[in-house]
Amino acid sequence: MIRLTWVQPEDLVGHELRQAAEDGRGALPEVAAVGDRWHAAGGHDAPPRAGASPGPASVELRALAEGLLDELAAIPSPLPEPSELDEIVASCPDWPALRPQARPLIRPEAGRVRGAWWGRAAGCLLGKPVEKIPREGIRAIAEATGNWPIRGWFTAKGLPPEIAERWPWNRRSAGTSLAENIDGVPEDDDLNYALLALAVLERHGRDFTTEDVARTWLDTLPAGRVFTAERAAYRNLLTGLEPPVTAVHRNPFREWIGALIRADVYGWANPGDPATAAAWAWRDARLSHTANGIYGAMFAAAMCAQALVAGGAGEVIEAGLSVVPPGSRLAGAVLQAVADAAAEPDFERVADRLHARHGHLHWVHTVNNAALLAAALVHGAGDFAATVGAAVAGGWDTDSAAATAGSIAGALAGGVPERWTTRDRLASSLPGFDGVSIESLAARTLALGEEDRR
Repeated sequence: MIRLTWVQPEDLVGHELRQAAEDGRGALPEVAAVGDRWHAAGGHDAPPRAGASPGPASVELRALAEGLLDELAAIPSPLPEPSELDEIVASCPDWPALRPQARPLIRPEAGRVRGAWWGRAAGCLLGKPVEKIPREGIRAIAEATGNWPIRGWFTAKGLPPEIAERWPWNRRSAGTSLAENIDGVPEDDDLNYALLALAVLERHGRDFTTEDVARTWLDTLPAGRVFTAERAAYRNLLTGLEPPVTAVHRNPFREWIGALIRADVYGWANPGDPATAAAWAWRDARLSHTANGIYGAMFAAAMCAQALVAGGAGEVIEAGLSVVPPGSRLAGAVLQAVADAAAEPDFERVADRLHARHGHLHWVHTVNNAALLAAALVHGAGDFAATVGAAVAGGWDTDSAAATAGSIAGALAGGVPERWTTRDRLASSLPGFDGVSIESLAARTLALGEEDRR
């Protein structure tokens, strides 16, 4: 029996109840009543780290789940966290000015774009083998192999059997992402989405729409390569729903990290223009996300745009926060994380504070990972290894957080140290991209700016 996770109604109710607790609906009596009915019928809660459910549901339980999901969807969040772009802009007092169209495009040094692509690939690759392993296990592995604080690729060489048994590698990544077997950049959704964004811009230009993003998904993105919010949105597209309904219909993952990991290219195509980068990221994110899920994408895109012209991480984070509603959960989490990382040189203590505040969130939620990303950038202070190492040591979405951290750190430095590069070949299941070189991707990204100047 083939049973996909992230789409079955009985798998979604627990996650939607958890989402309700996070977006201000949890204390409402009608939400509590839904939870009582669900648990009384034998429905399960959301698993904290894995996507799998206990097993297939009965016809009756599935029907109940469908009805409860629709009931929950009809209850609005009371929090002032808008999802429409005009409302987001209006809520941001420091929203950056758009780049004047008459002004020549700021062309970054090619090294910054190359550094961003290589940094994203390296950060992703570093985090892949320990994805889903908690902080305790990541540190145990790194210490046992002489890699603590994390400053290089993970390795199984010299790893004591008792640690290997207690903290097994991510089974999908161990064969391609350890120091002893890395041969080019393996496929990952954190990299596939960067390729997709590039394809959207090459096909549709600066005026692309959310519908263009959706068509590109359906044309090129295998359904088995999407997860959580993206899988829900993909399912919704196939049933005939259109954006932005695709982001909300039976999609309890709409504030998770998926949109954030899709945003870098929108920043790289708008050097020094975080406002446009954020607006483009919004067009993409609204296909599958709302509120803080969208803010995460806008935050990342704005930082990536500024990283191509900025002098340091502080300037980059400031640009990212300028496009995020200051009263949102994401803005508050990032500001606290930045303050912690600036005051505390021991990143383990910073991570302790992050987990104390956000440990209740799912490990792939946007808010906790955005806070970790910002803290890693401050802690790294321009050092590539320190930045991506901190992002991984935080122990949440290791490959995603480190990919974006590496993208920004690589751009700021104008490149990554040679030991963080691999054979220049990126694997992908997207048509036309399997085996593509990072160097060619950087050149194509720069060409987007050249096209804008014509």
